[in-house]
Amino acid sequence: MAASLKAPRRIGVFTDYVYRQTGSRVYGERAFLLFVAAIAGHADRLVVIGRLEPEPGTWHYELPPDTGFVALPYYPSLGRPHLALAGLVAAMRRFWRALDELDAVWLLGPHPHGIAFALLALLRRRRVVLGVRQDLPVYVRSRRPGRRLLHVVADVLEGAWRALARVVPVIVVGPELAANYRAARAVLELNVSLVRAEDLVEPEAALARWDAAGPRQVLSVGRLDAEKNPLMLADVLARLRERDPAWRMVICGDGPLAGALADRLEELGVADAADLRGYVDHAELREVYRSSAAFLHVTWTEGLPQVLFEAFAAGTPVVATAVGGVPAAAGEDALLMPAGDPDAAAELLTRLADDPALRERLVRGGLGRVADRTLDAEVERVARFLAG
Repeated sequence: MAASLKAPRRIGVFTDYVYRQTGSRVYGERAFLLFVAAIAGHADRLVVIGRLEPEPGTWHYELPPDTGFVALPYYPSLGRPHLALAGLVAAMRRFWRALDELDAVWLLGPHPHGIAFALLALLRRRRVVLGVRQDLPVYVRSRRPGRRLLHVVADVLEGAWRALARVVPVIVVGPELAANYRAARAVLELNVSLVRAEDLVEPEAALARWDAAGPRQVLSVGRLDAEKNPLMLADVLARLRERDPAWRMVICGDGPLAGALADRLEELGVADAADLRGYVDHAELREVYRSSAAFLHVTWTEGLPQVLFEAFAAGTPVVATAVGGVPAAAGEDALLMPAGDPDAAAELLTRLADDPALRERLVRGGLGRVADRTLDAEVERVARFLAG
């Protein structure tokens, strides 16, 4: 059956991610690389295209050895656009050569390189599919509120990407972005899931966590970066422990605000009740979900976080901010709150603790929701779309 689904295509995927390389081994920082790598099972050839750091090194996720890699010139970020544009001509040359062995390209953006790559691929008569994982103007304004020039650049890039999507198909993450791109030539709404069918727990086992002796553990997973609002986690934990000192919090993820979060936990006197674990391997993280009583997501902006599906699969009730594609994706199977409101978060977590019927509804609803949004199912949909 699997062989009949395999598309006879050679696919290239561009994302504005940074990679590291040691010898012939290539590493990426983001878990999304695991999703991209899974496309190889539905294609004759997969090639990943992205920025390569000049110094050798390793990172969290290794690219499978049978997956190709095209290294683009390095620049720190689009927050310094002059450095990004300085290497654009060299990047276009490398992409042009890569097209010799590709039939289709998936270009994630909006991104200036992605626009140039799309035009080159169309010139070479390759199939072009755009990708959108987040609302770029909202993202830039949340990260750089005072950089008005960057806001204008983000608006221009978004407008150009939407215009290009009228000509070529686009894959978007979540219903909000699907609405933004409703005028595109064709739209595939994607759920980025790293959950496999065998990862789903039995609801009875999940519900039993609340009956077990020991502290109530709430889990947060995500980058400790400004748009994810990690400092609010300390405020939520402080409010929870005012109500019940049994509450504890496990925070998985690294980023530039790790030190500031540790300081905020100390300032509020709840550092002893928090476990900052930094980066946690994906396999180990699955067990952390399964040992937690609730999952908390407090981001300011979001497309559709894969962590929601990971929590659903573990039978861990979700409390999340109602931003981006979260409300439509979670439906009634999560408790939603306004962004930036620690009192609301503490109140909803307390409701979970006090209401067994609510917990059961959320656990069973979340498991049902993720059952048809597994990694295998979503990757197959993407591969079919890329193959046309």
